[in-house]
Amino acid sequence: MMARIFSRWCLAGSVMLTLLFPIAATAGVNVEGVRIWPAPDHTRLVLDVANKVDHKVFALSGPSRLVIDLENTTLKADFDKLDLSGSPVKRIRSAPRNGNDLRVVLDLKSDIKPRSFQLEPNQQYGHRLVVDLIDEGGLKARKPSEPTVTENANGKRDIIVVVDAGHGGEDPGAIGPRGTREKDVVLRMSKTLAELIDAKPGYTARLTRTGDYYIDLRSRTLLARKHNADLFVSVHADAFRTPQPRGASVFALSQRGATSETARWLAKTENRSDLIGGAGGVSLDGRDDMLAGVLLDLSMTASINSSLGVGDSILGRLGSVAKLHKKGVEQAAFAVLKSPDIPSVLVEAGFISNPKEEQNLSSAWYREKLSQAVFRGIDDYFQKTPPPGTLLAWQKQNGRGDGSVSQYRIRRGDTLSGVARENQTTVSELMQYNGLNDDRVMVGQTIRIPAS
Repeated sequence: MMARIFSRWCLAGSVMLTLLFPIAATAGVNVEGVRIWPAPDHTRLVLDVANKVDHKVFALSGPSRLVIDLENTTLKADFDKLDLSGSPVKRIRSAPRNGNDLRVVLDLKSDIKPRSFQLEPNQQYGHRLVVDLIDEGGLKARKPSEPTVTENANGKRDIIVVVDAGHGGEDPGAIGPRGTREKDVVLRMSKTLAELIDAKPGYTARLTRTGDYYIDLRSRTLLARKHNADLFVSVHADAFRTPQPRGASVFALSQRGATSETARWLAKTENRSDLIGGAGGVSLDGRDDMLAGVLLDLSMTASINSSLGVGDSILGRLGSVAKLHKKGVEQAAFAVLKSPDIPSVLVEAGFISNPKEEQNLSSAWYREKLSQAVFRGIDDYFQKTPPPGTLLAWQKQNGRGDGSVSQYRIRRGDTLSGVARENQTTVSELMQYNGLNDDRVMVGQTIRIPAS
């Protein structure tokens, strides 16, 4: 009777959208744990289950709710201990239903679009039921970001570098012998790299994720396109089944991967209207398949060549602070590298499965050194081949790019002595060169640095 009253209460006065997910029936399943991962455009709810579970998910409105019915399931987890801040969920309730079944109700702040699927056990978790709460309003609200325009050099734009921290949320990535998770290491390193990029006049960084949540691989490249990126850098930490392999690597897209990506773009009608090469580029809209294929191949080839160039510059700098796994840029069909118009590289910071490298990657000092090497490699490349219309291109054209002075924007934690040490100069020389009365600097302050 109680289950029937509860069910009638949930459904009264509502419009029901039902999603069915048939899974092979199992005997007696426990919900043993629960996690929630809020992201900018969706929230992921994860239920740890002992095995695969038959379930049904449907959304209700007036008021907004999401109902999860699990067959032959018992609740062993405590929803009250879940931190719901930053998510669209106000509270979570549960009750037995039809004797052996379980009903979970999420009271929501607004209507959402649900999606559910099940995950097999991995290195960290067992069987999981995943429910994504997709904020379609948030998705539509995310407009392409405009490149930042510098205030000097006649308003020339910055070079936009999109930094992608691999994995995240329910996907921990590789896990080291001491339990260090790849997703945590690469997020910290990506934030450091973004700070270094932002500190250099002429550059602006954008992060694909700023917290511990997952973004699917295609969405990462789409974010790079929305930000009008000049370069996409995906940061990872490698792993192997034995602890011996070590060293940093840099990958670009393989030609084989490019061929398959060209076919995918031609097959997707929504891709044909996208510009190749950003503003002022070539549109595939209205082109026949042969011409569109030629344009895509040309764009992809140019993108891969640029990726190999910037990858080689990054490797040259990484070699001064870390052992290299391979001396040359490797090529593979990584999904995150498959943007036809944005040079894209994947940096493996080291092997987290190697005990020594796991220890190094856990160190803020070491990650800072790696990030500095990656950025210097990026800067080396763009100083030689700056994109048209950028501040660096203007400086190079006017003989100011690699002259006697550079600039540095102070970021949190910087000291003048640290900046002097990194740029192989002295505090007194920096003070004299910038007309400073003492060695104090402020976040956001731009100082001039003489050539070493």
